[in-house]
Amino acid sequence: MISVVVPARNEAGRISIVLQNLGILPVDHIIVVPNGSKDDTMREILQMRLPKLQILYFHDSLGIDTPRAIGAKVAAGLGSDVVIFVDGDMVGTFSENIMELADGILCKHLDMALTNCYPSPPRHIERHNPTFQWRLNLNKELGLDKKIGLATPAHGPHAVSRRFLETIPLKELAIPPVSMAMARLQKLKIDVATTIPHYRLGSSIKNQIHTNKIIDTIVGDCLEAIAAYKNEPRTRKCQNNHYIGYHGDRRFDLINALL
Repeated sequence: MISVVVPARNEAGRISIVLQNLGILPVDHIIVVPNGSKDDTMREILQMRLPKLQILYFHDSLGIDTPRAIGAKVAAGLGSDVVIFVDGDMVGTFSENIMELADGILCKHLDMALTNCYPSPPRHIERHNPTFQWRLNLNKELGLDKKIGLATPAHGPHAVSRRFLETIPLKELAIPPVSMAMARLQKLKIDVATTIPHYRLGSSIKNQIHTNKIIDTIVGDCLEAIAAYKNEPRTRKCQNNHYIGYHGDRRFDLINALL
């Protein structure tokens, strides 16, 4: 059984395209998690009338990545063998890639199947977005850099196995790099299963303030993941910089209550 989890917050004009693209795939359940939307996101979802669609509605915002954990809980309860995560703003056409992620779990027996969004990474990554360097730092720490390069569950669609869901605390899915680090600790199989160049994702373009907060979020997530892998107290601090970003908006209180 294959389930797809789709977080959605203020994705009117996009969520219907995402669900339409997913609706034609041979998957069993599409679990959409609308939360904190102030636009027509929910109305668009209801108008889709997809028989395989399940809606987990939250009036309040759950924060970045948090809906993945809640959706995964429902998917696990349905008996899913594969859970694929696709963001609600990814309007690109990559249906074949979604099924390659599923095949990575079902045929290659991976526990975490990742997307390579940078098949041609920048030559000097330290001069570019700092998330590149920290993604690489984490993957080196995990001993995965030669295998997965810059790939991360924080960027692009990815999939996990039933064994992953049964082994890793579901709340850790709210911090994607941490979930990967914990999977590595448990010797679960992690690899790239498909390639979608970043521009093909069709993700919405937001302002510089958002971009800066996303950078801080991912850098902080990677720092937490490295600490978790080393069995050290988790920290989002490095060289007197504290990388919070959107981390403070993650509703761990709801996760703890629901999971």
